[in-house]
Amino acid sequence: MSELPKSTGAPANQNVTFPSAGTTAHGYLALPPSGQGPGVIVIQEWWGLTEHIANVADRLAAEGFVALAPDLYGGHVAHDSGEAIRMMRELPVSRGVELLSGAVDHLLALPEVTSKTVASVGFCMGGGFVIYQAAADPRVSAAVPFYGVIQGELPDFSGLKAQILGHYGEHDTSIPKEKLEQLSEAIQQQSGITPDFRLYPASHAFFNDGRPEAYDPESAARAWQSTVTFLHEQLG
Repeated sequence: MSELPKSTGAPANQNVTFPSAGTTAHGYLALPPSGQGPGVIVIQEWWGLTEHIANVADRLAAEGFVALAPDLYGGHVAHDSGEAIRMMRELPVSRGVELLSGAVDHLLALPEVTSKTVASVGFCMGGGFVIYQAAADPRVSAAVPFYGVIQGELPDFSGLKAQILGHYGEHDTSIPKEKLEQLSEAIQQQSGITPDFRLYPASHAFFNDGRPEAYDPESAARAWQSTVTFLHEQLG
């Protein structure tokens, strides 16, 4: 079993534990005001389970969803980009997908969850994991990658069941437009599903209001509203 990345950064935002992939996993769970609703997995950036990701879960809960953000780094949060990239590289994609599958198990087993499938929303590294997870797990019926970074080879999309709404920045040099076009073509050819990839006049991490150098309020607001609408359409 692969060891989880280690860091001396700030503690992760956690409030639940659950069995996953042969270990005890941690995460952040947010419930809607009604106490029940469709399930959504929220996947962290390369920084870890930060306050920003917990806030995304809270915002989804306010919109009527039961949101679970699993901690893929086992309680550790990076404090700079060098450490973040090291921690991301120490988490194999296969292990991350395995941990996410356990999070889906836990979410669908909760009595508060009313949906038979889940949605997955993720950012940067987490946006890439949204795509890997949806390709591997047919219980994911809606996938929303925000500037998802694909690590290594593309997955096999032949078993993909999820509708996809993706948000990307036109000025994001880490995800060139041609790479996005190649991803879209692979998804269509292998699954028959046409992803809805949307471009915004922004750079990488434009949704993260904790990073003022990247945050674009107008693009973030547009992407958020379309995401909420999409999730309600797909999950009810």
